[in-house]
Amino acid sequence: MLRAFLRTTAARARTRTPRSAPDDDVLLDAPDDRLAPALVAAASGDHAPAAGLLSTTREHAEWEHRDRYATRLAAFARSRAEWLDAWRAAAPDDPDALLVAARLAVHRRWDSPARAELLRQLVPAVVTAAESSGPDPVPWRTALDAARGARAGHAEFEWLWAQAVRRSPHHYGCHVAALEYLAASSPDAHGECLDFAETAAQDAPEDALVRALPLRAAFTCLNAASRPAATAVRTHCRRLDAAADRAIALSAAHPAADPWAAELRNLLAYVLLRLGRRQDAAEQLRLTGPYVTSFPWDRDTDDPLGRFLQVRADARAEVRTATPEHPPRGRGGRATPGDH
Repeated sequence: MLRAFLRTTAARARTRTPRSAPDDDVLLDAPDDRLAPALVAAASGDHAPAAGLLSTTREHAEWEHRDRYATRLAAFARSRAEWLDAWRAAAPDDPDALLVAARLAVHRRWDSPARAELLRQLVPAVVTAAESSGPDPVPWRTALDAARGARAGHAEFEWLWAQAVRRSPHHYGCHVAALEYLAASSPDAHGECLDFAETAAQDAPEDALVRALPLRAAFTCLNAASRPAATAVRTHCRRLDAAADRAIALSAAHPAADPWAAELRNLLAYVLLRLGRRQDAAEQLRLTGPYVTSFPWDRDTDDPLGRFLQVRADARAEVRTATPEHPPRGRGGRATPGDH
């Protein structure tokens, strides 16, 4: 963990004005400067830095950071939970410890063959914890995820959704949970998913992360394994391109090699490649610098880092060999989604 932290710091120093990071410098799911010390301390059994970090995000209403940090801390606790156990023993009513514990409980049940039943039993406790969290929307994101895994009915999910947006109408994580619930509700819900995502993005402030929600909807549409999904890709081709264009604009608002923008840029590069927009994808792969996120590259491989490096090498090669005599296919230099 400490070596990864030091490599992250060194990589940032080398990428102030980045070209594509060399393969040896690429980092998978690297923590940012705020999260890294908390993870290093947790590895040694000390929960205080994690408690301080989450307390700060709560006090300053940094809901997007709070959501990401809670997710990463819960993922770490799946294999090293001693620090979280000590934290909960020392402060059983701490809202930050309760948040990480609830996220961990959902994660542990998610991979079980009995997921729906196990999560159905867990939902009441997660909701009770969320109800005591005041204006914080992040526990409601956990409740939404748990309800989705439990295959909750529409009325139950809509009640949870109302609680979440009442606290933060533009919280990205809650919107992702709702989008995934909508996508799972019907094999041909792609149009509804795009409608939901586009409306959320249009209503959000310019710098809000939820403006990338149409990109997430495009990803869902492109990866649905069904004949209606293939038809939807052809039907909504222009909307998928528009979702990518909106995300490109959002990416441009962040510095190159910014760890905060890494997940957006990794997802954007993936979608652009699926849309046949290789030159645009190559630019996002450059902008992400050394920061690779498991999502979305882990969708079809157990080696997301290797998948990213291969995709990046292929994209570079294709851009280098592109000539005016052989332009990319599709309108405006883009391949049609049906080609992939």
